[in-house]
Amino acid sequence: MGQRHYQRNTMFKTLITSCALATLASGAQAQMRGSTAMDHSNMDDAAHITMMEQTQRQAAVAERGKDVMPFSLAATTHVFSKTAEGGVQQVVAKKATDAAQVRLARGHLQEIREQFLKGDFSGPSHIHGQDMPGLAELREAKAGQIAIDYQDIKGGGQLTYRTADASLVAALHTWFDAQLADHGKDAMEGHANHGDMK
Repeated sequence: MGQRHYQRNTMFKTLITSCALATLASGAQAQMRGSTAMDHSNMDDAAHITMMEQTQRQAAVAERGKDVMPFSLAATTHVFSKTAEGGVQQVVAKKATDAAQVRLARGHLQEIREQFLKGDFSGPSHIHGQDMPGLAELREAKAGQIAIDYQDIKGGGQLTYRTADASLVAALHTWFDAQLADHGKDAMEGHANHGDMK
């Protein structure tokens, strides 16, 4: 009985150790796949500080975004596509079947369209700050200088901004760049023809 107990105990310990190692290995692989690993060895102190400041800013933007955007940033993606006449801003659910997020994104875009047409950019100001690049120029635009159209798209909604004023096109592009930087992993640069999705 002593030999049999010893073998069973040894097999049990081996099984537990194997399971633990497999769990650790799969966790490490998932972490590597899920992270945007960066080689910090070639970064100087200034680059580290800049990266830390950007990460802190993105976290603050995400926190303030909850006051303005009713949808979940983690469950959606902002897509910003520059065009010759302005650009296209989309908010799409990461899961197109997430009806609640799709509804919230669409409603939010329709609401801010109305605000923007009146020159009210208080939402972006609250989230990104009063000195957000491009925002001052957009606020100063006269009524009718920027056309903003809303459209439902698969998994969300989009706003298309059009203007004949080159300085306002530049302001829109600058504003898009600022949003891309501030929203980090929750945003991406798109292509102008994405607006054709239905």
